[in-house]
Amino acid sequence: MLLPLPTPAEMTVWDRETTHTIGIPGITLMESASREAVNVLLEEHGAVDGAVVHCFAGSGNNGGDAFAAARHLLDLGAEVTVFHTRPKKGYRGETRTNLRWAQKLGIPLIHLSGTDLDALPQPDIIVDGLLGTGFQGTLREDVLGIVRAINRLGQRAFVLSVDIPSGLNGLTGRPQPDAVRADATATFQSPKLGLVMPEAAPFTGALHVCPIGIPLKVQEDNPVRHHLITGRIMETLPAPVRDMHKGKAGHVLVVGGSFGLTGAPHLAALAALRSGAGLATVACPAGLADAVKGGSPDIMTLPLGRDVAWTRDMADAVKTELHRFDAVVIGPGLGREPDAMALALDLTASCDAPMVVDADALFALAAFPEHLKALPETSVLTPHPGEMARLLGLETSEVQSDRLEAADRFLAECDATLVLKGAGTLVADRGMACVSPFAEPNLSVGGSGDVLSGVIGALLAGGLPPLHAACAGVFWHGLAGRALKHEFPARGNLASEIANMLPNAAASFTKELETC
Repeated sequence: MLLPLPTPAEMTVWDRETTHTIGIPGITLMESASREAVNVLLEEHGAVDGAVVHCFAGSGNNGGDAFAAARHLLDLGAEVTVFHTRPKKGYRGETRTNLRWAQKLGIPLIHLSGTDLDALPQPDIIVDGLLGTGFQGTLREDVLGIVRAINRLGQRAFVLSVDIPSGLNGLTGRPQPDAVRADATATFQSPKLGLVMPEAAPFTGALHVCPIGIPLKVQEDNPVRHHLITGRIMETLPAPVRDMHKGKAGHVLVVGGSFGLTGAPHLAALAALRSGAGLATVACPAGLADAVKGGSPDIMTLPLGRDVAWTRDMADAVKTELHRFDAVVIGPGLGREPDAMALALDLTASCDAPMVVDADALFALAAFPEHLKALPETSVLTPHPGEMARLLGLETSEVQSDRLEAADRFLAECDATLVLKGAGTLVADRGMACVSPFAEPNLSVGGSGDVLSGVIGALLAGGLPPLHAACAGVFWHGLAGRALKHEFPARGNLASEIANMLPNAAASFTKELETC
């Protein structure tokens, strides 16, 4: 359901505990890593017999993996040369051991210092073992030159990166300032956090997660904060039963809609129904009720007042009805008039039901940030980067430059569950942060966020805890976006089509899981 995403520092702890506390030798882990990397190469490239292979070995353990891989490739019939960045006498530990073994087998070892990188011969295969996940800062000029030489040669060669493409930040997934562009990456035990960030995709190629023998006990005794949401989360959704009726399937209330913005609450309610809610009702000014329904007999309304505008006293009218609902979505199309904002603040502070806070309700909270501290733990906030920036008093570019830091900063002041939307949507509370595997252009359409709020609202109404509902909702929403690109490969789909795709996307994916 959730796959651990260790940071470089957390991975170092796993390695240290495995070797020092459990006593498994580092050379054993390195041998496993090198064999797994070669298996990935064989799977992605094919046979290597007769292929010219250049292995690039840095000064750390990744260099040791490259030296070890060279031995295995030699045995498979490849013509292997290792280019190393440190003088032979400068290598230590397991890396030095593998260097010596490669040397005894007659594998050519060439020190890159002083080597004309432009004169390197063209290989068929490149194994990138320059830098590992512990790399921080900016590439030195000499290493940057090697990375760019690999990328030049890689235009006519298959490139395999060991653990992480060299030059990529293992925490953020960003090149520093450039990185090896691999055709495949063999990462060990668990994908490192940076590898699943959208920024890393142009560099990783096909990402393979390879077990190397770090015991499960070590991982459980040293838990990590970040996780990848996997398809197994779909198996945890409430399953339909034969005697189910609408009252037991959850009733979602959407509070929203204003003049010119009646589609947003409609989409949220539609998505709640498409996600399995038995009933969906929209609370809105009475004069907008017909427009909010949009001709759909499936969506009920709770008309308030007699006009098309929100008034502060409508909050009391909503509160008297809250006992009827299993979850509440506040904000889609609510508008930013003072009375609408006052109503949003009143409801978010007093609602006892599980609650999704979205869109204009987030605008109200940003204007009065003291209300954030009063939000109950059952709340799920779903800002896009611009809304997140407003909540934190930052520029949108600052949020996007470090989304994890922005989430942590927000959660230091708020007990709610956060859904920071965008490519690789982040779902987090104070205990855990989860990353969506999806970056689907078909979701980049007005109303998509309203659909997501409706999905999460339905899952909350079905009894899932906030973090679980948010993770499942984000994954399901991503599935629908992925399914839509088959019908709309150049985009052009509507938000309502995202909602309508939800049931089929879930059913198709469940069949995929059953055949795995």
